Amino acid sequence: MPAVSWLLDHCPADYRLYAGWRRHPVALAWLTQRHVDAQLVAMRQAYREARVEMGDYLPPEGIAELMSGLEHEGVRLLAAARGAKLIHEALQGKTFVAKL
Repeated sequence: MPAVSWLLDHCPADYRLYAGWRRHPVALAWLTQRHVDAQLVAMRQAYREARVEMGDYLPPEGIAELMSGLEHEGVRLLAAARGAKLIHEALQGKTFVAKL
């Protein structure tokens, strides 16, 4: 099932060890949502603290690169969180209606 592969791609590699999670995609989607949400919380905290905590160790261009990377990762995680939520809802039987 493509959704299972996508979900596992957004989780730690060790999640692939649990055959039961692959057999029950709705459970995997539920876990993936929580994992991605936790990553998003950590990324937001890193973004808030990066300048203060890394300012003594990185030159200005290093700080700019760090902040840029954190922003891009935050956007990627937001998209992953939305995708995991939608997959979880679909696996629970929610139907989606196209909007014009």
